[in-house]
Amino acid sequence: MTKTRKIIYWIATIWLSLGMLSTGIVQVLRVKTEADFISHLGYPAYFMTILGIWKILGVIAVLIPKFPILKEWAYIGFFFAMSGALFSHIASGSPVKDMFPSLWLLILTVVSWYFRPADRKINLVTQ
Repeated sequence: MTKTRKIIYWIATIWLSLGMLSTGIVQVLRVKTEADFISHLGYPAYFMTILGIWKILGVIAVLIPKFPILKEWAYIGFFFAMSGALFSHIASGSPVKDMFPSLWLLILTVVSWYFRPADRKINLVTQ
C-alpha cells in the first residue's frame, strides 16, 4: 500500500468514524433536535436508538484490527444507513443543507472502504 493510499484511507476513516460516532451518540441519547429530524423523515422515535447503537458498533468494527468480515458488514451497514438517510431526505422534501451530512458520510464510507489496507479486506482467494 502506497503512502498516499494509506493517508487517504486514514483521513476518510477518521472522519467517517467521528461522524458515525457523534450521530450515533446523539441518536442513542435521543437529543430533541435529532428526534425532530427523524420525525420529519417519517420514522418512529425508537428507530434512533437502533440506528445509534448500530453506528457505534460499526465504528468499533471498522477501527479494530483484524475481523475483515465484520468490517465488511459495518461498511455495508454504513452504506445502507447513509443512502437510506439521503433518499429519506429527498422523499420528505428536505432542503439540500439537511441532505449534506448524509451524503458526506456516504462518500466517506465508500472512500474508506475502497482505500482500506489489504489486512482489512476479505481474502477470497483459496490456497
